[in-house]
Amino acid sequence: MSTRRRFLAGVLALGLPRPAFAEPILGDDGLYRQPWFLESFLDLTDDLKAARDRGRRLAVLWELKGCPYCKEMHLVNFANAETSAFVRDRFEILQLNIIGAREVTDFDGERLSEKRFAEKYGIRFTPTLQFFSDDGAALAAKRPREREVLRMQGYVAPEDFKRTFAFVSERGYERSTLREYLREAGGDRKG
Repeated sequence: MSTRRRFLAGVLALGLPRPAFAEPILGDDGLYRQPWFLESFLDLTDDLKAARDRGRRLAVLWELKGCPYCKEMHLVNFANAETSAFVRDRFEILQLNIIGAREVTDFDGERLSEKRFAEKYGIRFTPTLQFFSDDGAALAAKRPREREVLRMQGYVAPEDFKRTFAFVSERGYERSTLREYLREAGGDRKG
């Protein structure tokens, strides 16, 4: 039994109220999904503008059916109510399938499948989170990798996961590297 399930069983056995976080949903495509993830027509310029209008940042989350680290990210990192609330309040998360066929319109207007979009940006691992600048006009003129302010590849431990979102939310990338930020935020951590 997972740590989270043991925790919930203990809470319920004691008669305490159930923690206030939503369970991830396992979709027909085999990907876990948070109920608060962005519902989108997959036009990144529109998604960026909508996120900015709500005072949030846009991040693209790449996943793959059967990816154990993707599952861990949902069942551990996003299961933490504080982390989930922090991310939900500051970011719009667009979930894409690294081998998917849905059509995505990139910031430069190019329309391509999720798989081709992943190739265009050099996405090779899941989970991968891409964090984009919120300056939509400037993004179209840049090369794909230069549009990102940060990329988080692979599974990241819960504490650093939340701190990475804080780094982007606080525009820490304008002052230092993620590694320096994590070291300052948590002692001798590696970024």
